[in-house]
Amino acid sequence: MYKHFIRPILFRFNAETAHNITMGALGILKHIPLARQITRLAFCKDTPELSKEVFGRTFRNPVGLAGGLDKNGEHYNDLANFGFGFVEIGSLTPEPQDGNPKPRLFRLVKDRAIINRMGINNKGVKNAIEHLKKEKPDIIVAANISKNASSMNEEASKDYETAFALLYDFVDMFVVNISCPNVVGLTKLQDVNFLSDIMDKLLNLRMYFDEYRPILVKVSPDLPPQQLDEIIEYVLMSGIDGIVAGNTTRSRDGLTTGQEKIEAIGNGGMSGAPLYEKNLKLVKYIHEKTGGNLPIIGVGGIMSPQQAKEMLDAGASLVEIYTGFIYEGPGLVKRILKYLQQKTSKK
Repeated sequence: MYKHFIRPILFRFNAETAHNITMGALGILKHIPLARQITRLAFCKDTPELSKEVFGRTFRNPVGLAGGLDKNGEHYNDLANFGFGFVEIGSLTPEPQDGNPKPRLFRLVKDRAIINRMGINNKGVKNAIEHLKKEKPDIIVAANISKNASSMNEEASKDYETAFALLYDFVDMFVVNISCPNVVGLTKLQDVNFLSDIMDKLLNLRMYFDEYRPILVKVSPDLPPQQLDEIIEYVLMSGIDGIVAGNTTRSRDGLTTGQEKIEAIGNGGMSGAPLYEKNLKLVKYIHEKTGGNLPIIGVGGIMSPQQAKEMLDAGASLVEIYTGFIYEGPGLVKRILKYLQQKTSKK
């Protein structure tokens, strides 16, 4: 139904309008009697054998929603109805920001990919907290946090500290986004000197809270090997709880979409099917480099149940989907869980 009816309608609109329509529809559904129950009946799958203990948290299944869809932390429970084991909200910044000028979100349908240069548009941390207070999450929520675009890199740690401290009592874990290619200068925060300045302060700040919240860092698949090695070494030494591997890519390699259209779109981070092999290699590399001692969330280009399992087999403790959810539809989570359940039962 999704591929033959709903997706063709949504794809008649530009990508950002379709996103807003979808989020608006989720907001309406929650007020319709029995809609939540029907959605869960259609898309959720009970898989107790797939529950996982990671970061000191029990995930009911290993499939999460990547950051960027629920930008403002308004629909985590609505999205939980599609069978996810956890939902990543954000990226969230201390102050609201409009992001980059439109148009800034583009589909490459032939490649099952998306290019975005959204610029981390969001309503700010305080808006998300109001929603989290109003509607208690019934799913594990990870807050993806970043700095405001107006903040200089030298002062970035203050933004991360502010977002972290304000959100701490309302979410289950944190993903520190220092690798989005759509905010000027943000990827420079992956330099280990900038990174350690930010992360050391968050780790120290965490000690003042009564409950422990895992802190993960999100890295780019475009990192050169030496820089990635420096980050891995720092993560292992610092006490950071894990890595999200990875983010979108600036690369345009291997696309079937015409060069003229690619050039017309311009800059932006690409997600979707063309990214899969690159991020799979990233997960494998980090897993081998850390001897399997560091939890990894594998994300990027997962479009099928088989790819989700391959990512887990490569060393990911958990996986996340985003673009696959858009192209393959909300039934993808259930199909992944069914496939993983079958493979588990055969062992």
